[in-house]
Amino acid sequence: MKTNPTKPAPPEAKPHKAASDHYILRLYVAGKSPKSVRAIANIKKICEENLQGRYELEVIDLYQQPQLAQGDQIIAVPTLIKKLPLPLRRIIGDMSNTERVLVGLDLRNEAS
Repeated sequence: MKTNPTKPAPPEAKPHKAASDHYILRLYVAGKSPKSVRAIANIKKICEENLQGRYELEVIDLYQQPQLAQGDQIIAVPTLIKKLPLPLRRIIGDMSNTERVLVGLDLRNEAS
């Protein structure tokens, strides 16, 4: 498709973010423990700074919904699961190591 250089390209011709650019995250926590509270605050901050408008974050309290732990094979909390975009990733801990979380979410290369 040729475009006129004096006119902006029509929306369908512009590069667009792929559907895989939308992140679906699930954070498993255990009640209001200090680690759980820290993990929630840290991942929300990371998401707002790096994925603004491109993520869904579901926080699951295993004290309230213990049956959900088996489906995602949760063996430690807090655990963050990146469901989309693939590949699926798991990050365990309070999400305080921002660089590690960004690498785990494929938002940064390990070498960066």
